Amino acid sequence: MSCRQLHRLTARAVATATTPGYIADGGGLYLQITASGARSWVLRFMLRGRAREMGLGSATMVGLAEARQRAAECRRQLADGIDPIDARARARAQNAHTFEAVATEYIDANAGGWRSAKHADQWRQSLGTYAFPVIGRMPVAAIDLAHVLRVLEPVWTTKTETATRVRQRIEAVLDYAAVKRYRAAGSENPARWRGHLQRILPKPSRVSRVRHMSALHYSELPAFMATLRALPQGPAALALQFTILTCARTGEARAATMGEIDVDAALWTVPGSRMKAGREHVVPLSAAALGVVRATGVTEGALFTYRRAPISNNAMLALLRRMGRGDITVHGFRSTFKDWATEQTDFPTDAIEIALAHTVGDKTEQAYRRGNLLAKRRALADAWAAYCGSVTQPGRSPPRDMRW
Repeated sequence: MSCRQLHRLTARAVATATTPGYIADGGGLYLQITASGARSWVLRFMLRGRAREMGLGSATMVGLAEARQRAAECRRQLADGIDPIDARARARAQNAHTFEAVATEYIDANAGGWRSAKHADQWRQSLGTYAFPVIGRMPVAAIDLAHVLRVLEPVWTTKTETATRVRQRIEAVLDYAAVKRYRAAGSENPARWRGHLQRILPKPSRVSRVRHMSALHYSELPAFMATLRALPQGPAALALQFTILTCARTGEARAATMGEIDVDAALWTVPGSRMKAGREHVVPLSAAALGVVRATGVTEGALFTYRRAPISNNAMLALLRRMGRGDITVHGFRSTFKDWATEQTDFPTDAIEIALAHTVGDKTEQAYRRGNLLAKRRALADAWAAYCGSVTQPGRSPPRDMRW
């Protein structure tokens, strides 16, 4: 393609030309006039020994100056070995992928590997509330730092935890877009924190005080359990006792079923779908925990039900408030157990951590310890139950000199 004698045409010549054919402006740019009188801009060039022709737009909509700019950009691409026709096709494909569409694609592609459908719903809700109104309709290839900041800055200091999750999710979507070639390969992810947004936004821990789950001190627990046992033994009261005795998380305990309980072996097997780590968890049951199971009167289906459905996430928390203990949370009893086990017993740390369903060691060690520590975990569960039941009447305290 020769670039000699550029800019041959004038605006008047373009406006008055009527003869069908190609009228050269130079550098491969032509004004094309068809037999019907339609007028458009065309760039002709050779690439790898092959003649190519690329439309640059209607002459009615694109003036001579703009046509020359478009032709010049194409020539720069050719000089870099890039086919401008292919480059335009890729750009159009990228522009067709909006952030909202790609985010939905990412969620659908990964939801099967997440713990529950609720997790996918949380992704959709957070992005739908904070990101989509700002960047949802934008081509994912066009999103830059300024756009990400428009999403995050309004909520970074007022809803820091939520904003942090939104940032992480935007980053994941943009990484996915780059892998799928919806964004330029190797392009910077504008939502990345380390070495990037951390230079612009204040550290989350500095603008949002970490809120730990409020826990009851273990010295108060026996009296609390005595008060709990003295209440009418409805599903929430029984569920809370079971949760405390088994050191379970709320979601693990409230949805427990009789099919998960082996009464003869005194074991509760929680399926991986309800576990935070996504792995099955076997819990040795103390006599007290089995007593709670029997007290439900359930022979099949969910253990703790209200109107034939498992109790809600907030049922046990609501019970604590009715007991005048709105200062503590259900999840906090796990901390109560850990503090007691660490400070008042000689049980191995691994047994304590596995009782809480925490990950310990690599996969080989985890498999070994789950089997090897079951006997110690059963002894730990029995000791915990004995401590929880060491006060039989509300208002009293356990013996001070007892070591468990």
